[in-house]
Amino acid sequence: MNAAIPATAFRAADRISAIGVSDIVRITQAANELKRQGQPVIVLGLGEPDFDTPAHILEAAQQAMARGETHYTVLDGTPELKAAIQHKFRKDNGLEFATHEITVGAGAKQVIYNALMASLNPGDEVILPAPYWTSYADMVLIAGGVPVVVPCSEANGFRITPEQLDVAITPRTRWVFINSPSNPSGTAYSAEQLKPILEVVLHHPQVWVLADDIYEHILYDGHAFATPAAVMPALRERTLTVNGVSKSYAMTGWRIGYGAGPRALIAAMAVVQSQATSCASSISQAAAVAALTGPQDIVAERCREFQARRDLVVASLNASPGLRCRVPEGAFYTFASCEGVLGRTTPGGATLRSDADFCDYLLREFHVAVVPGSVLGLAPYFRISYAASMADLQEACARIRRACEALR
Repeated sequence: MNAAIPATAFRAADRISAIGVSDIVRITQAANELKRQGQPVIVLGLGEPDFDTPAHILEAAQQAMARGETHYTVLDGTPELKAAIQHKFRKDNGLEFATHEITVGAGAKQVIYNALMASLNPGDEVILPAPYWTSYADMVLIAGGVPVVVPCSEANGFRITPEQLDVAITPRTRWVFINSPSNPSGTAYSAEQLKPILEVVLHHPQVWVLADDIYEHILYDGHAFATPAAVMPALRERTLTVNGVSKSYAMTGWRIGYGAGPRALIAAMAVVQSQATSCASSISQAAAVAALTGPQDIVAERCREFQARRDLVVASLNASPGLRCRVPEGAFYTFASCEGVLGRTTPGGATLRSDADFCDYLLREFHVAVVPGSVLGLAPYFRISYAASMADLQEACARIRRACEALR
């Protein structure tokens, strides 16, 4: 009888050898494990609105199912959804796109991933102003590219300067990312602030702009939204504008994102999508049509609620010894400095040497889960998602203040 041949150990592909599951997901999993153990953990890590999807959007999905719209759709978006996206760009941004210049994917994240997979060759560079959403860098790496991280100072509102961008650009640069309002800093660029940055790009014809506008409708204090393709029309043929319905309409689980840009890029992205997910969910696309074309009052109403939460969190953090927090212009995050607590000792005798240490201290001893800035490209900071109830935010902020007061 032949002896069994031992199985060879699994070998991961080189392209993911330096990449793990998202740090934000990992932190959330650790927090949820403590909750399962009975600990009163408040999780302020995920970027997900705590609101329900509006009723008229749910109704549109139900009607689509009743009509039998449960089959494959056109690869990169139904005609109805593309028409709704055209209308949205025209109404909100003053931008005109043909249907073949629009793509729909399973979330804005997939749209970005498709763009990178369709455009990067090994060694191509992508400029990421830091702090940045952690998935940007990992997606660049998976696509064979090189993330070029440009630290942006708090003094400049975490915005990249034209001078920094000019220095960062090389002959290998393919993309520069602009995320406004930003995850994780909440920073928003005005048209006046974008223009000199885009003028730098204009002088480097190999460089394209990826504008992640997913938090477009979550802006405060009268700040006006600006998107690169509208601010600098001369760059329209080198810009991919990415957006979606997840944040503004509380539709994270529906997984619908979209992008608009030059026809050749959109066609190349369709090739990638055709070999990955094919079309996005037919029912979710019908729901997204209702989101984009239906009443928008609830978006503004929820934005006002987010602003009240922002004001609570910012005030509380600035009242906590050793912390400092600027007022974000948009999104639903604060990005606070914890530099003032580093070097101090916890009641258990541990010395806090990094933002990761501080966040671990908050989780383990005060049961508040937040995200260290080091995993978002800039330390020593930490991110709070205030897409949570006012009661949870009040309790979490009280715990953070007590945690700071307990340090020696």
